[in-house]
Amino acid sequence: MVSELATATVALVMVTASFPFYLYGAWIMIDTEIVTWDVLVYHLKVIAVGLTLNTIPVLLWMAPRVLEQISGLAAVHAFFGLQAYAMLLVALTGIVRILQVKLTHDLYGDPGQDIDLDDLHEHMGAWRRRLRVGVFGYVFFWLLAYLLGVVRYLLRYEVFR
Repeated sequence: MVSELATATVALVMVTASFPFYLYGAWIMIDTEIVTWDVLVYHLKVIAVGLTLNTIPVLLWMAPRVLEQISGLAAVHAFFGLQAYAMLLVALTGIVRILQVKLTHDLYGDPGQDIDLDDLHEHMGAWRRRLRVGVFGYVFFWLLAYLLGVVRYLLRYEVFR
């Protein structure tokens, strides 16, 4: 049987490994002047790897054990982790609508059109804000949950003793 320390270490490594995928996914969108369908799909593939690396340990190891390890630090860690996923849902509600409108106007197939996105739909500005707030919130709460998780790991497994 695999020890709890080994499992916790694998979980920590997986969650840690997800962060560079988030950064690279963000860089793809920041560095791209015109977002084509290929760029969007590539961005989503990179982000999906990060989300998978993060979510597998959460669902298969952390969440099932949280009630048996409940403490103040564990509760705060779980709270921030849940907030991160809630903010991801906020971002998704924005991106889905933006994606629908951009597909309707063929902005992925013909990205050279000189159109202001806010002119495509009366709610486009709100959806773009929702996407930005959701992504920023996800990263912010993810970082808080991650740092608390590292502290919990160090304290629980007495790494420096």
